[in-house]
Amino acid sequence: MAAEDSDAERTEPASQKRLEQAREEGDVPRSRELATFTVLMAAGAGLWFAGGGVLEALNTMLVDALSLTREQVFVPEALLERVARDLVQVLIACLPLGVAVMFVALISPVLIGGWLFTPKAFLPNFGKLDPMRGLGNMFSSNALVELLKAIAKTILVGTIAWVVVINEMDAVIGLIYEPVEKGSAHMVQLLGSTFLFIVGGLGIIAAIDGPYQLWHYANKLKMTRQEVIQEAKESEGNPQIKAKIRQLQREMARKRMMANVPTADVVVTNPTHYAVALQYKEGSRGAPRVVAMGVDATALRIREIALEHKVAILEAPPLARALYTHSELEQEIPEKLYAAVAEVLAYVYQLRMYKSGAGRYPDRPTRIAVPAELDPLNPQAQKGGAAPQ
Repeated sequence: MAAEDSDAERTEPASQKRLEQAREEGDVPRSRELATFTVLMAAGAGLWFAGGGVLEALNTMLVDALSLTREQVFVPEALLERVARDLVQVLIACLPLGVAVMFVALISPVLIGGWLFTPKAFLPNFGKLDPMRGLGNMFSSNALVELLKAIAKTILVGTIAWVVVINEMDAVIGLIYEPVEKGSAHMVQLLGSTFLFIVGGLGIIAAIDGPYQLWHYANKLKMTRQEVIQEAKESEGNPQIKAKIRQLQREMARKRMMANVPTADVVVTNPTHYAVALQYKEGSRGAPRVVAMGVDATALRIREIALEHKVAILEAPPLARALYTHSELEQEIPEKLYAAVAEVLAYVYQLRMYKSGAGRYPDRPTRIAVPAELDPLNPQAQKGGAAPQ
């Protein structure tokens, strides 16, 4: 086994995927001591409530079995019919007890591990026939724990039985002097109390074994850090590949954005740190749209492309900051900036008319009003944080 797979390095808790895989293979936490305790308790409770009916049915069968008619003695068929009828009566009397015990045996796995049905559990596992693996399991820590549990159960049950018998010795000896009916009832009472004491002792072991099995199961499925990383790669993809994909996506989006700059009507700048390209289609019912925006190097590239394609560039630092902070790419500008952008577009259209030979050269707007709460450098801005100057 590789060094990274050694038990000493299994420090990470099992992932949900590993737990699901183990469950699919039929590997779930189980406590045999808890299951045994619950079944015995159900049997004891059933005998406590229904023991009288069972004892009466057995008594009736015994009396009938010793009272045979002449026909039943000399005709085998009649005797067999009589025996079958008595057995049916006993089974009917024992049916409630049997159903109760079976029901508890079926629901006891829910206490630890829950119900589980998987076809993989029925497939042959030839690895279990490996003698070396068997020897390893014999001398494992789990085998030692099972041995200690067996010794503890033997000592505990034996001690409880010895104490009960010693305390009830006089009552047990006195049974031979009691009438049959009274002695039978007394004997059932002694057996029931002894049974409950012994089962109570097993309950102590079950209370310890249940949490231990949960801890052992979680410890058995622990993973190494390498296994966690490998599983993350398999389930979520290689982080390096995902980072490369995101980088390519950003580059493609940047190229598409730069391709839209020549279609803009104006580029509003900070003048150096921000650049926002706006487009407005005349006759459109909508507001101007942001077709490109960026800061620093991206802003510089937007300005270069705007100069190459003779797109108007206007320095309006508060408006540029507000547009960049509160606008979305390929979306219309915020309603609160309509008036400021309208002033910019009016200047752009007047500039176009001048270049076409109509009208005079327009005055460049120098103080464009921007709501104070939209400027990120203004103390009243809704979105705080440092921004490029």
